[in-house]
Amino acid sequence: MNDLITFRPSPEQYSYTFGGREPVAKVRPGDLLRVYTEDCFGGVVQSVDVLPSEVCKLPLLNPVTGPFHVEGAEPGDTLALHVVSITPARDWAVSSTFPLFGALTSTHTTATLQPPLEERVWIYDIDQAAGVVRWHARRTEHVIELPLDPMHGTIGVAPAAFEARSTLVPDAHGGNLDTPELRAGVTVYFGVNVPGALFSLGDGHARQAEGEVCGVAVEAAMNTVLAVELIKGVYTPWPRIETDSELISIGCAKPLEDAFRISQHDLVTWTAGLTGLEVLDAYQLISQTGKAPAGNVVDPNYTMLAKVEKRWLPSLTAYEGVHARLRERAATAALPAE
Repeated sequence: MNDLITFRPSPEQYSYTFGGREPVAKVRPGDLLRVYTEDCFGGVVQSVDVLPSEVCKLPLLNPVTGPFHVEGAEPGDTLALHVVSITPARDWAVSSTFPLFGALTSTHTTATLQPPLEERVWIYDIDQAAGVVRWHARRTEHVIELPLDPMHGTIGVAPAAFEARSTLVPDAHGGNLDTPELRAGVTVYFGVNVPGALFSLGDGHARQAEGEVCGVAVEAAMNTVLAVELIKGVYTPWPRIETDSELISIGCAKPLEDAFRISQHDLVTWTAGLTGLEVLDAYQLISQTGKAPAGNVVDPNYTMLAKVEKRWLPSLTAYEGVHARLRERAATAALPAE
């Protein structure tokens, strides 16, 4: 264990791109990093009477905390971030619909003649003691308690070739992946494209369904702890997630079937490399054992996942056991109170 680094950004330190920004701090492989992240609206939508379109200004949506420079990280390496904990920073969260955003409405590229959807806001109560978020219907008295399942919608590294990408866009560098698999206990892997990797995170969700159909999850500010590790000389082409029981590959593209193909291709070739199976044997195995949940079908690129349970993969050790080591480190770390 090296250090526990705590970082809470000032308002001017939030970033709205991956790439194109100087680092806000440096970390070393082995460090723990505790950060505060703001919700996708910057914390300004606090009432059902406040519409995001009135108080948020494009492109200043989806702020992320970072970037963080990882000492020793070079293009061709892989950055491993183990999510130790994700804790809501407030007792409320927010969701909304937008007139020209979401899977079930007209957009600027899917033009139709019916009127746009209403812009409407919902405020959720977060009850951490009970482990729930409470949804209140806007036009009736219905209240439903849903399981609290904190995750980060946006996490990634700087793209290659001096590119700067909006935090609203998911791609090979990560970004706005919007998958509920990015919860505490997982390790997420990114290929390093620039010296220092320059990773950032934000867009906390108190919960989100697969697909993020309306385009907005239960958006919340978060206090998050990450364990940072670096895998030298091994490149990861697309974001990957490892849990205690599964391997997950992520693909981002439009149309949706291309995102599906990217994720499946990565999982098949990853499986072949890990197990020594021929590619067609790995293709057959994933075809019969894999799952393919959607991350989002609303962002500028869509996100699809390909996942397989480790029990189907013989002789498996991904990234030489980094996930298990980081999991153990997190379990034994003595973290001071918030």
